[in-house]
Amino acid sequence: MKKRSELREIIMKVLYQISIFDGTDIDYNVDDLIKEQLEVENEFVHDTVYGIINHKEDITKIANKYLKDWTIDRLNKVDSAILMLGIYELMYTDTPSVVSINESIELSKMYSEEAVTKMINGVLDKIYHEEIK
Repeated sequence: MKKRSELREIIMKVLYQISIFDGTDIDYNVDDLIKEQLEVENEFVHDTVYGIINHKEDITKIANKYLKDWTIDRLNKVDSAILMLGIYELMYTDTPSVVSINESIELSKMYSEEAVTKMINGVLDKIYHEEIK
């Protein structure tokens, strides 16, 4: 059984793949993308990926509201996936806010530049203070 941190990394990878495929004419199935990353079905991964897909428009609006001089579509696909995951967990799940933010920061430390990690932290912190609290 994988830890939630590992599952979040899988979610980020699936979101990354979706963003790549969305920019092409290649057909794909989200369930197949998830299955490629997991040996066993996982409800957390499935529900989170589909939750982000279903709330993508709102997540994008929230991200763009708090990204200073940027929009989420200008971020690279990995950074965008991490930010979308963090926003989704903050806004649409019962995951404690500190956990949502910290998990996104830890993913960003593994896959992003330091400046991007700071930016993601700042955006998620602002969302927490202005939208959640």
